[in-house]
Amino acid sequence: MVRAMIKNILIDLDGTLTDPKVGITASARYGLEKVGHPIAENINIDWIIGPPLKASLAKILNVALEHDLAEQALLGYRERFSVTGLFENQVYPNVAETLALLKQQGFKLFVATAKPTIYAKRILEHFGLAEYFIAIYGSELSGERTNKGDLIAYILQQEQLIASECLMVGDREYDILGARRNGIDSIGVAYGYGSAEELTHAQPKMVIETFDTLLQIIPQLSCKSA
Repeated sequence: MVRAMIKNILIDLDGTLTDPKVGITASARYGLEKVGHPIAENINIDWIIGPPLKASLAKILNVALEHDLAEQALLGYRERFSVTGLFENQVYPNVAETLALLKQQGFKLFVATAKPTIYAKRILEHFGLAEYFIAIYGSELSGERTNKGDLIAYILQQEQLIASECLMVGDREYDILGARRNGIDSIGVAYGYGSAEELTHAQPKMVIETFDTLLQIIPQLSCKSA
């Protein structure tokens, strides 16, 4: 059996294209403090980067997802993030150059992030990365499509993409598992916020140490005997 040629690459944002640690964690602390649940600076909350944020805030608050406290903390987070936190962020090495080459080689690139689309677009435009993508897909502020599997299914449907011609690239298990649910191969990136153990357990096709390694491995994944 011969694998289909990869034509479309879906790429996560946080922990894959950019490092959003400062903006996300500072904004989360702000939102939690607003609802009377301050988090000490020495407590590491980096694990909230990647998964749906409201669920992470609810976990910290030890309340149900639909609890008003989780919603209020999320609103506090957005209050700071939409103004300041968005830009407390930096692009990982060689990302822009790699995206430019992939686009030049004819790949269609799409962003697939659990972050609200409105924020993702502003971040990518701010860093001059938006131009490399056919479209930027994220969640809605209402919470729709924060699940990566649902988001990928939505992208496939909206863009009329064939799953076997797609590849997902991301740093967390949610990227890998969401891709698998939709019949898409995935590549994990080791430099983001998913631990080595998390990525090993999720079983992507392979794990790369730097974003520009994609240029070497994508040809290997196409037209290979399965």
